[in-house]
Amino acid sequence: FLALLLVTAFSAALFGAEKPRLITRWENFTTANGMPDPKVFCVTVDGNQVWAGTEDGLVLIMNGKVQKVFKPEDGLANRVVMGIAVDKKTHDLWIATFGGVSHFSGGRFENFHNLTSGLLNDICYGIAVEDPYVWVATTAGISRYNMYTGEWTDWSEKNAPFHEPWTYGVAPADNIGKIYFAMWGGGLIEYDKAQGYMKAYTDPDDEMELVLFRNQGLIHIIVSNVAYNPDTKMIWASTYFGLSGYDGRNWHNYLTKDSGLASDFINATKSRGDDVWSCTDKGLSYLDYKTNTWVTYRPNKKDGRGEIEITWPDNTKTKFETPTSIAHNYVLNMDFQGEDIWVATAEGLSHGIREPQKEAELYAHARNHRSTGEVAQAHSQKGD
Repeated sequence: FLALLLVTAFSAALFGAEKPRLITRWENFTTANGMPDPKVFCVTVDGNQVWAGTEDGLVLIMNGKVQKVFKPEDGLANRVVMGIAVDKKTHDLWIATFGGVSHFSGGRFENFHNLTSGLLNDICYGIAVEDPYVWVATTAGISRYNMYTGEWTDWSEKNAPFHEPWTYGVAPADNIGKIYFAMWGGGLIEYDKAQGYMKAYTDPDDEMELVLFRNQGLIHIIVSNVAYNPDTKMIWASTYFGLSGYDGRNWHNYLTKDSGLASDFINATKSRGDDVWSCTDKGLSYLDYKTNTWVTYRPNKKDGRGEIEITWPDNTKTKFETPTSIAHNYVLNMDFQGEDIWVATAEGLSHGIREPQKEAELYAHARNHRSTGEVAQAHSQKGD
């Protein structure tokens, strides 16, 4: 195992404050080892099963290998898979495609289409299971399916406060009794389950090209996806103009110019504990919300090695290079598997692995090489 370390700036934080956990090794799944298409739109982890949605089918990965690819000839509604949700009770899959919704149970597909069900539109982007309902984000609004009664309920601009009906994502917030929806051009929609009432959060400055009021509301009305963190009870909205977090009272917004965020163009976000992850067009960024420390993962443009950039609370930066890298800097989605992560990119699916010993080695060498721009090599045998 060979890791290259580059310390770009000395920071007191590196030697005193809490250090972020690091992903030090990547395993990539591409067309070279079984993926049906390089572009991976989504990934969902269910125990030891990893499900990935690509531009040409649904992929099952287990034990480090592509086990099966499902396509329309196998019963899948459409080859383009945009969202995957797991029913935690049954472990059935609910799949959002560009040709309707597929329910995968017992090795068989059951499909729902606009013309044969209550689904608003066959172009589906996001999906979530919140017993007894399946929520679907479509280009024409939001559809909800009751798994027990078969009843459909729909919301569009005709019966809901949608500036635009185009819906990209859905996030149940079970422990506060709400559901959140990401709307392209319509902001963030909050649905109160007890009241049956929808509320829209939009950009307070009404400016499409810039941010006038940093923390006075949602950072932009073009919301690409949404995630709820049950640990902190915060909702996170990814937009094409930055990241927004809402704790029920206050907004917390982040831009590249005042944080360690890799890019303001964010395709999706995920959050758990103090972790907030942003899938951007220039890499995968991670925020430790408690310490305000950022970590970004991207391929090195020169040699394809992995690059880790830490932005400390004092805005100084530390960079590490690792032998392996995330598959591509254009990141579309991600999910957690213990301390590991799975990342959907434009050129494959990446499995990020945390190695505490290697992480300790990187930080140790950083302490030994404090000079700006100094390069050091860390050698250790694999398995040490």
